Amino acid sequence: MKNWTQKSKILITCPKGIPSWLAGELHALGFPILEEAEAAVETEGTLADTMRMNLHLRTAHRILFHIETFPAENPDGLYQGLRELPWEEMLHATGEHGYLCVTSTVDTPTINDARFVNLKAKDAIVDRMQEKCDLRPDSGPDRDRAVVHIYWKGNEVSVYLDTSGEPLSRRGYRKIPLAAPMQETLAAAVILATGWDGQGVFVNPMCGSGTLAIEAALFAEGKAPGLLRSNYGFIHLQGFNPVACRTLRTAAHKAQKERAARIIATDINPAAVAAARQNARTAGVEGRIEFAVCPFSETLVPEQGGIAVLNPPYGERTGDLQSLLGLYREIGDFFKKRCGGYRGYIFTGNTALGKSVGLRTKRRIPFFNSAIECRLLEYELYAGSHRKEKTLPEQEIME
Repeated sequence: MKNWTQKSKILITCPKGIPSWLAGELHALGFPILEEAEAAVETEGTLADTMRMNLHLRTAHRILFHIETFPAENPDGLYQGLRELPWEEMLHATGEHGYLCVTSTVDTPTINDARFVNLKAKDAIVDRMQEKCDLRPDSGPDRDRAVVHIYWKGNEVSVYLDTSGEPLSRRGYRKIPLAAPMQETLAAAVILATGWDGQGVFVNPMCGSGTLAIEAALFAEGKAPGLLRSNYGFIHLQGFNPVACRTLRTAAHKAQKERAARIIATDINPAAVAAARQNARTAGVEGRIEFAVCPFSETLVPEQGGIAVLNPPYGERTGDLQSLLGLYREIGDFFKKRCGGYRGYIFTGNTALGKSVGLRTKRRIPFFNSAIECRLLEYELYAGSHRKEKTLPEQEIME
């Protein structure tokens, strides 16, 4: 685009249950909160501002820069509305950036297949480019270059430039994900929800592929998650200033401040620990994390207190429910016997299993793991005799 300094609304998507944490991040970056939705936060800024958002936001999925909203009651109305927009000022018609991907979210009675909307929108855009530039950009499903997003609800169409391209959850470090991994953005939100400030001890038994521990390490080092990626949708738009982008990245590197954190990650599966270590190496934080292969109950828990976070299976994808009841009881025993003076957290999608822990929850923070409604259960774990006073028979535990 010719003018990257003109303000517009910016819609930032995220997993359900996370908007409050995303809003906090935006506020810390100095952006206003116009509205919070179920899985998005709306702010405002310039296209240049989206570079900083993509670089620093830990809980965001996509940064969508608003271009236009117009009425459309049918596909022809969609086509005509899009055809009138100056795409030749936003997109490249040829060269390494001459590629277009169209995505859409559709909730209108005239359409039952979003793929049709993507095709119709793509036709309108490239027809306009053909008319104005005498060239048609290539197009397809890959989101590694310019991406246009269409939000069509009822008879109103909102058009956005997806400045992220690939979702921001894809940091680029998780080369070995293992089964049912926690998404990076969700892990970041869980850490923010615990209130951990990047200092002190962060213990992560059952670490799996290491996402929670790695996100904690990035946080402890003050490392912007976007520094792990080099490609974004905004790079492929007209008017992109690579010097300005390099300046932002340099400033983010200089702003890193290592905190006095100790991060411990363990798993009983040697393959999981090997994968977590490799992922941490790719993220540049391997030296920050102490890895060990052991049962979670034997995890080293330093005496000074801190945060202990577990993400055990909860029966939706893996494991047998009866055996998981025993596992959750063992987690409760681990908290009581080994984690005095800590705040303990269990992330689970099965509240019935949470009742087997045998401790009263201080908070039950709602999250979603894809479509699964989950809770982050918080336990305040007292040292000495206080721990026994907080334990309860299973029938008395809060639901």
